[in-house]
Amino acid sequence: MCAYHRGRSSRGKGGKKKHTLGSGEEIIRVPLPRENQVFGVVEQALGSGWMDVRCSDGNIRRCRIPGKLRKRMWVKVGDIVIVEPWPVQTDERGDIKYRYTRTQVDWLLRRGKITQDFISGGVFL
Repeated sequence: MCAYHRGRSSRGKGGKKKHTLGSGEEIIRVPLPRENQVFGVVEQALGSGWMDVRCSDGNIRRCRIPGKLRKRMWVKVGDIVIVEPWPVQTDERGDIKYRYTRTQVDWLLRRGKITQDFISGGVFL
């Protein structure tokens, strides 16, 4: 045995615990838009944290990822996001508040919160 070998570390195992119901079904907590927020689909990445987002209210907004979320939230074209319009230039600008994962998008589709047409660019909600 090597002098530097200390045995197996407990830090490499485990991870985030998932809440499960008795029947083995996972509880998924999905944030929904509040009263001044809307769903959106990222249409184009413009650089420097700015994106063009097609929103569920029919507007195409130029949105930014705020500084505290920029390194934690990687957004690409086609992602479903929550957009909060700015108080000024409400129909033109906004902030991206949350990006949904693929599992969360499937949950939103099953619950009827968004439609497949909205994701593909056909019909607005």
